[in-house]
Amino acid sequence: MSATEPGEYIENRTFDEIAVGDSATLVRTLRPDDIQMFAIMSGDINPTHVDPEYARSSSFREVVAHGMWGGVLISNVLGTQFPGPGTLYTNQTLQFERAVRVGDTLTVTVTCQRKFEHNHHILFDCLATNQEGLKVIQGTAEVLAPLEKVRRPKMAMPELRLSETRKSRYDHLLEITRGLAAIPMGVAHPCDAESLKGALLARDRGLIVPTLVGPAEKIRALAEQYGLDLNGCTIVNAPHSHAAAETAVAMARDGEVEALMKGSLHTDELMSEVINKTSGLRTERRISHVFIMDVPTYPRPLMITDAAVNIAPTLEDKVDIAQNAIDLALMLHIAEPKVAILAAVETVNPKMQSTLDAAALCKMADRGQIKGGILDGPLAFDNAISVVAARSKGIKSLVAGQADILLVPDIESGNMLAKQLEYLAEGLAAGIVLGARVPIVLTSRADSAQTRTASTAVAVVMAHAKRNK
Repeated sequence: MSATEPGEYIENRTFDEIAVGDSATLVRTLRPDDIQMFAIMSGDINPTHVDPEYARSSSFREVVAHGMWGGVLISNVLGTQFPGPGTLYTNQTLQFERAVRVGDTLTVTVTCQRKFEHNHHILFDCLATNQEGLKVIQGTAEVLAPLEKVRRPKMAMPELRLSETRKSRYDHLLEITRGLAAIPMGVAHPCDAESLKGALLARDRGLIVPTLVGPAEKIRALAEQYGLDLNGCTIVNAPHSHAAAETAVAMARDGEVEALMKGSLHTDELMSEVINKTSGLRTERRISHVFIMDVPTYPRPLMITDAAVNIAPTLEDKVDIAQNAIDLALMLHIAEPKVAILAAVETVNPKMQSTLDAAALCKMADRGQIKGGILDGPLAFDNAISVVAARSKGIKSLVAGQADILLVPDIESGNMLAKQLEYLAEGLAAGIVLGARVPIVLTSRADSAQTRTASTAVAVVMAHAKRNK
């Protein structure tokens, strides 16, 4: 017999109902949460399981211990299907033939090999194969089979959600600045509580030496209102937000500060000064923006570009947008960053410009016009970040399912994607402007002081990389 999809009831097969040669099958796909759940339940604190940095260096996200998961699936079949409720495990001998990777789909089959009438034991052959039909696990399991029939409603199990605390993820992001000295940073118009707190928190974490550019009396009054210490800060008086943006950009152009942070002014006010052809901070590169996100349900940092500066980028713009993001990823020690060029579909469609741009960008990367990363596209969002989704659609790619960078078609799709990850998936976001003479921390006016500080950490890494050129 073959197992059918379970319904509302769980039912066993007794010792007398099972014949030699009967079998049952279970199919499951390995997801990152399965690995984390096993580590929590078993108490296994091997860094290969629980330390993301060590895991990345050891490729654990792609290769996992053979028996950790397959053995659990065999137990699942025996305990819930065949024989099912009332079964008691007595012995197990398994051989592990090859590795199981995140995204692999295992088909586990248990077959009745022999029955022992004197003690009601059954010996089962156990076999697990992956989606390519290759043998992963083989062996035997012996159980004491149930003698009484059991049929009862399935119990509703609580949904378990695994994630680090927001503080631990925030602290982990700040670790990228370990060993780096504080840099001088100009903060344009820090005239609300969160923008001022963000600059001071970055100061307290040893990231920056802030120069606060804006109405001096207003800044001091704000600090007094919230009990904030301005020690170590230089205040440069500017009567209003436009003047603050102009002054802060001039300081960066003259080398007085190595980075800028947007305060409580509109993005356009600051960026219009940055992109000014005569007095701004332009380089030969197109200026672009990157959100660096720590999303609890994704096993690596995720960069989204461009979701804040370029409204409807052309193919030429996207070349610089991609190269800017790749260069930043390399600064953050992401070797050969994988760039997924997003569209609504995975095939090139002449009626969809985003798919044509994706194809062109990939070929440009092949020809060395974009360097340092691995590009693939067009890819829909699910295929870019889910190995399972990519494999289910037959997509074979070095990028699909494990993207480091998502290059979006336009500002609207990018901004909505980043905000959804932040507010619906509890992503921690850092925002930074690339392609200018200095890094620019560009966050939403609604962002918290912690978010601004996380973005500052990225700017510090960029400033030090520029020093070392």
